[in-house]
Amino acid sequence: MSIAVVEVNRKSILHNIDFFKQKSPNRTLMAVVKANAYGHGMEEVAQLLDDKVDCFGVARISEAVALRQVGIRSPIVLLEGFFPHDDINDLLDFNLQPVIHSSWQIDDLNTIPFPNEITVWFKIDTGMHRLGFNFDEAIGEFNRLASCKAVRQPINIISHFSSADDFDSSQTKTQMARFDEFACLVDSNLIGCQQSIAASGGILAWPDSHHNMIRVGIALYGVSPFDEEVTDLQPAMTLKSELIAVRKHKKGQAVGYGQTWTSERDTILGVVAMGYGDGYPRDIPENTPVYINGRLVPIVGRVSMDMIVVDLGQHCQDKPGDEVIFWGKQLPVEQISKHTGISAYELLTRLTSRAKIRYKD
Repeated sequence: MSIAVVEVNRKSILHNIDFFKQKSPNRTLMAVVKANAYGHGMEEVAQLLDDKVDCFGVARISEAVALRQVGIRSPIVLLEGFFPHDDINDLLDFNLQPVIHSSWQIDDLNTIPFPNEITVWFKIDTGMHRLGFNFDEAIGEFNRLASCKAVRQPINIISHFSSADDFDSSQTKTQMARFDEFACLVDSNLIGCQQSIAASGGILAWPDSHHNMIRVGIALYGVSPFDEEVTDLQPAMTLKSELIAVRKHKKGQAVGYGQTWTSERDTILGVVAMGYGDGYPRDIPENTPVYINGRLVPIVGRVSMDMIVVDLGQHCQDKPGDEVIFWGKQLPVEQISKHTGISAYELLTRLTSRAKIRYKD
């Protein structure tokens, strides 16, 4: 049995879905489950939500195929589209909706024999400058995509904010204006289409950006896309393990690889079955907190592959087998992010398969 556990609360995910439906009523909702549902288990989360959301968002065809193989019926959007060496027939075989962001993809779509039809999304680069068609080429490429016989009409349009978490920046408003301008330019081709630019940050901070579809990513799992927590969300994940040893430790003694930490007093140390082999960051700062028996205690020494050492204090009553929480309701992952400088996105998605996922209601 695994000691390092990713405990996922299904009720918290359902609560967060309801919160976003109330916050943005009369819009369709895409649940983003890429990167193993941000560490929460892609297949299980999708099965939980299959009849509660309008579609799912993934990054790659392999993720979409895995969802179809466990019986997911909802539409699946490929947020990165398809890649140069992908089998384009998978779009048809698994009923997938690619985001089209490059001219070579339109060329490939023209090779699909008619009368096959697929639903597609046209990505306009409004300022992220990562994927999408530049504004000066967008109309021509949109019309070229619309002329593909294999493309179902209407074509949906999509973009992505670069700075939704910067409330003082003018960038988000500029991107919203560009998105709206493009939608107006192709208005005659967009009747009945989906329009989406707001992901978690946009949904929470920029209500004018919601259009008719919102994309809920990290916030679906109760984690804020900003530096501060969002009190209306319920964190779904608890990363935890347990003490496997409790040891007396003398003043002046070091601990762990490299002897990077030396105790300034006699104390008691706890050894926890968790490490970078489970996905916990190796290079976190000393004194990063964990939660044990109702209090926060600091990590000391270097994180190793399988073990982490914590300073339990001189008068502790902790014993082997006691639960150790690395983040969860008692210790939000946003606090760990702030302490370590590692984004909550990375903390969640870097967890390995050795930390077994368990679900609770």
